[in-house]
Amino acid sequence: MRFRNALLLCGLAAAVTLAGCSSSSTSLPGEKVATNAIFTSEYGPVEDNGYALPGIPISKVNTRFHRQIVDYATREKPGTIVVNTPNRFLYYVLPGGKAVRYGIGVGKAGFAWQGEAYIAWKQEWPTWHPPEEMAARRPDVARYVKEGMGPGLKNPLGARALYLFNEKGQDTLFRLHGTPEWASIGTAASSGCIRLMNQDIIDLYKRVRPGKGARVVVQQ
Repeated sequence: MRFRNALLLCGLAAAVTLAGCSSSSTSLPGEKVATNAIFTSEYGPVEDNGYALPGIPISKVNTRFHRQIVDYATREKPGTIVVNTPNRFLYYVLPGGKAVRYGIGVGKAGFAWQGEAYIAWKQEWPTWHPPEEMAARRPDVARYVKEGMGPGLKNPLGARALYLFNEKGQDTLFRLHGTPEWASIGTAASSGCIRLMNQDIIDLYKRVRPGKGARVVVQQ
């Protein structure tokens, strides 16, 4: 397994304000057609474990980044997660040549990474612990290194987090996680980890069974 520039700098990137993208859907290598089913209607308000997630103004997010089922040709087994960093997509491989495709936000230049890992564990409404490297640059987050930022609507990890470990069983310090910053989806706006809209990470969370069979492949 190989990670490039592997620093845990998840989540607390500066707030991003972006204009809405035009709505269009395109095919990519590995896809026979763009869309078999699209779930644009599933981004409304959500009551989840006592938290009231606001609805996402999904019409302002390019249609290609809406959750959808696509035809996806791959040798990876069902249950594998494939992250296509350049095109800003995460695929959850299904049987029969299909995949659930989610739009993602990826790491900024210099913090991008690639390699293979597996989902060792997952957490609903996680606590966020920034690394000491981030605290050295951002004194305003230093107090969260040890005590952590508790779960909530402003937590950089959002509603769910999936924790990536390497083949030796060591925490890579990289996460697949939610984000309250829906406008950052489709951009290189995060500081390293892979972010999804909160409604999408909740959907992905339900599909993933942690363990070494929950393989993650990140492509550059």
